[in-house]
Amino acid sequence: MARPRTPLLSRDRIVGAALALVDAEGLDALSTRRLAAGLSVSGPSLYNHFATKDELLDAVVDSVMGEVDLSMFDAVADWRTALRDWARSYRAALAAHPNIVPVLAQGPGRRPNALRLADAVFGCLVEAGWPRGQATRIGALMRYFITGSALGSFAAGFPEDAEVYAARYPHLTEAHLLAEHRRSIDEGAFETGLEALLDGLDLRYRRTAGSD
Repeated sequence: MARPRTPLLSRDRIVGAALALVDAEGLDALSTRRLAAGLSVSGPSLYNHFATKDELLDAVVDSVMGEVDLSMFDAVADWRTALRDWARSYRAALAAHPNIVPVLAQGPGRRPNALRLADAVFGCLVEAGWPRGQATRIGALMRYFITGSALGSFAAGFPEDAEVYAARYPHLTEAHLLAEHRRSIDEGAFETGLEALLDGLDLRYRRTAGSD
């Protein structure tokens, strides 16, 4: 029997193609027509695997969540070290797929990988002695910080034309150089913010851990 000219469709293949399309062209580019064309299949064949576009998008977002390392929560480590390592892995996953961040920022929904992530973070904090209410707020705080850091580049948002700043913004005379160093600035800002958050949480932990 002759082999099919194109690989058989599967959920993983569809999700991979959809993620590649979103990475390359943004969320608005994702459509059944575009995806089917890229996979060399008919549009209706996609519905054998995903009933709606929203269901497909959920799977795409969850595949990105599956890239986040959670192994630090299984290791023997203090809550601060675990949160730091997890936050770095989480940001790396989002930085690799920035176009998906607006959907991801809406919350975990019913996505399995996203719920596993939330469960791991919450469990780590509660087991370390954080009150459950505090642990919930810390999980939310970390998600706000990490997703916010991945929404866009601070440094790249400044025009590279020095004349923009010369006359009216005396404290920004070197702002035109920021875009040139965007990676070091953005990553440095994330690390500064992460350590500041953890320092503040550490102080709170010493006062409140074990209380409700």
